[in-house]
Amino acid sequence: MNSTLLIVIIGIVAFWMILYALFGRREEKEEGLTVDLFIAMWRTKRLLGLIDSLAGKAKRFWKVYADVGIVLGFAGMVYVFYALLKTAMRTIQTGGEQSGVQLVIPGVTIPLWYGLIALAVVMVVHELSHGIVARAEDLPLKSVGLVLLAVIPGAFVEPDEEELEKAPLRSRLRVYGAGSLANVATALIALLIINFAITPVLQPAGILVSGVLEDGPAFGVLQKGDIIIAMDGQQIRDMDSFINFMNTTKPGQVVTLTVLRNGEELNLQLKLGAHPEDPEKGYIGIYPAQHVVSKIGYENIVLPLFFTFYWIYVLNIGIGLMNLFPLVPLDGGRMLDDVVKAYLPERVAKPVRYFTIGVGLFLLALNLWPALANLVG
Repeated sequence: MNSTLLIVIIGIVAFWMILYALFGRREEKEEGLTVDLFIAMWRTKRLLGLIDSLAGKAKRFWKVYADVGIVLGFAGMVYVFYALLKTAMRTIQTGGEQSGVQLVIPGVTIPLWYGLIALAVVMVVHELSHGIVARAEDLPLKSVGLVLLAVIPGAFVEPDEEELEKAPLRSRLRVYGAGSLANVATALIALLIINFAITPVLQPAGILVSGVLEDGPAFGVLQKGDIIIAMDGQQIRDMDSFINFMNTTKPGQVVTLTVLRNGEELNLQLKLGAHPEDPEKGYIGIYPAQHVVSKIGYENIVLPLFFTFYWIYVLNIGIGLMNLFPLVPLDGGRMLDDVVKAYLPERVAKPVRYFTIGVGLFLLALNLWPALANLVG
């Protein structure tokens, strides 16, 4: 297991042991802090008035909004099921080299602070949307609050489940579909901000080495964080120029890489290997990413804003759609489950539900297995 990952896991476990010793073993309350193993929830009723106000001012809008969420819910359900089925088939064919679901662990699989901020946005808009639509449907809420699941922060809105179960089917579907609709809408807003407000002030400035393969030619020569700005004296500003140069190389060829490392310019000699997918082409063995700088300066503001909105976009679109996967307790699973129970007799609905759960778990396992193997391997 990766030593960094092991240290992270030990730190997380120690944190939760201390937190549980201090605040655990208490009865769940309508308000206040509740701590269980690897989950902490803080509930309050103080924000219920704000949700009531937002829902009450434009009930008709929220109902139409939620109807769009129903359409998105079932369309997204079909898309996610198809995408995971397709990737699962590829996983079987390649012996586990393809992964359809990536684990979201801040500081391990995604950047720490950008990831935490983006995850918080995902949870807040998702749960707030559930809550507003529930109140627009005159369904009571018990509380709102904050949650920490292992290392993932979030927010939640706690509806009265008994009243929700009694509500008409359309009202329930509106509540379930509203969360993912809010995530998709937030992702689109973030994308618009990136494309029209941030990207115009950025310019490409080399290729960032975001990782080095241990069995690749660059291992021991390049380091994570290096920025390649030239190859054999040819300026490399963007991914196209990097790819075009590499397409002209051969295995065994020695190239001179001009890189920026901690602000210092270095010239490094590297003997290329054979590309795994095309043995006639040269191969470096790195994970390349586009490096950008600000045209207007203020890089300590512009670049953090870019990456913050980028991860808000990526996680909202990814988690929002994944939440529509037809597997209870995900929103997509609850939508499908309620429709099946409403329109099919119990003797048919029950086997259909079990079949859906079985297929869903199988597909999810096939898609998660490569990601888990990469994480611990």
